[in-house]
Amino acid sequence: MGLELVESPVRSNALTIGQATLEDVNAEQSLRPKSLDEYIGQAKIINNLRIFLKAALRRGEALDHVLLFGPPGLGKTSLAVIVANELGANLKTVHAPAVEKSGDLAAILTNLEEGDVLFIDEIHRLRPQIEEILYPAMEDFQLDLVIGQGTAARTLKLDLPKFTLVGATTRAGMVSAPLRGRFGIVNHLDFYPRKDLEIIVHRSAEILNVEIESSGATELARRARGTPRIANRLLRRVRDYAEVLGDGRISGTIAQKALDSMEVDRFGLDEVDRKLLTTIIEKFDGGPVGVGTIAASISEDRESIEEMIEPYLIQIGFLNRTPRGRICTAAAYKHFGFDPPASQEIQAMAS
Repeated sequence: MGLELVESPVRSNALTIGQATLEDVNAEQSLRPKSLDEYIGQAKIINNLRIFLKAALRRGEALDHVLLFGPPGLGKTSLAVIVANELGANLKTVHAPAVEKSGDLAAILTNLEEGDVLFIDEIHRLRPQIEEILYPAMEDFQLDLVIGQGTAARTLKLDLPKFTLVGATTRAGMVSAPLRGRFGIVNHLDFYPRKDLEIIVHRSAEILNVEIESSGATELARRARGTPRIANRLLRRVRDYAEVLGDGRISGTIAQKALDSMEVDRFGLDEVDRKLLTTIIEKFDGGPVGVGTIAASISEDRESIEEMIEPYLIQIGFLNRTPRGRICTAAAYKHFGFDPPASQEIQAMAS
C-alpha cells in the first residue's frame, strides 16, 4: 500500500523503529483497520474525519485534500485506506521518491477516475518542479501541460476528475508552504497513550489467534514507544518466545523476559537509543551537540536520527532540541545511572 520497505544497512535492531519493514508490510494487511469504527486512538482526528466524510458524501462532492503528518508507524497509511473505504472510492498509492519526472505525475493524475483517492506517501520528498503540477490539479482539478519547446511552446489545460489527495509525511516542516496551503484538512498524528496501545495489542492478538493476558498486553504497550506498528512488531516477536519457551500464551512474565532478552527496556529504548543518549552524556558532557556530530559519533545517518529516533526521546523527556544542539535531560541521566551536571540547562530541564 505504498509503504517504504526498509533494508536498514546501518541499524541492526529494527524492532523499535517506526519505519515499515518487509515483514510489517505483509503482516499489516490483516491487522490494518478498514473503517473509522475499527480505528483505535487519535480520537479528535477520527471524530473530525467522520464529520467531513459524511458531509462530503451527502453533498456528493470530493472530500477536501488531507495532509497527515507525524512520526512513522502511527497510522497515516491506514487513515488513507480508511478515507477511500468510507468514500467507497478507489485508492491509488504513490511513493513520492518514485515520481522522478513531471510526466510520471501527469500520467497518474490523468488516470484517476471521478471520486478516486490519491495517496502520496512521504509527500515532502516531491521535487519542486513536480510539486508545481499538483497546484492547479488540487485547486482547479486541471492539469497544465506544456507542449513543444522554445517560442513554439504552448500550454494545454486538461480537465481532471474530482479527486481527493491524501498526503503523508514524517517531516511536516519540509512540505512547502504553497503545497501545504492547498490542503483543506491538516492533521497531526501523535504518539499513542498506553491504554490505546493495549487495546491495539489485544485486537491484533485476536486477529493473529494469539492468547494474551492483560499483563502481557500492558508490558508490550509499555515498551512500544507509543507506536502501533512497533506494538504489533513486538507482539509477533514475543509470540515466538511464548510458543518456544512457554505454552503459547503471552503472560506478563513471558513478555517481560522476551523483551529483556531482545534488549528493549521499559521505556522502549533499544541499543541505538542508548548509544545516542550515552554518547551525548559521556562524550559531549550532556550537550549541546549538533545532530551531524551525533550521527558521525554513533555511525547512524542523520535522517534516521531526526525522523525515527529523536521524536520519541523528546516525547518522553530524555532529549531536548535547542538552537545550539541536542541536550540530554536530567531524566536521561537518571535512567542510565549518571549524576547530572550542575549546568543551567540541566537544572532548568529538571525543574
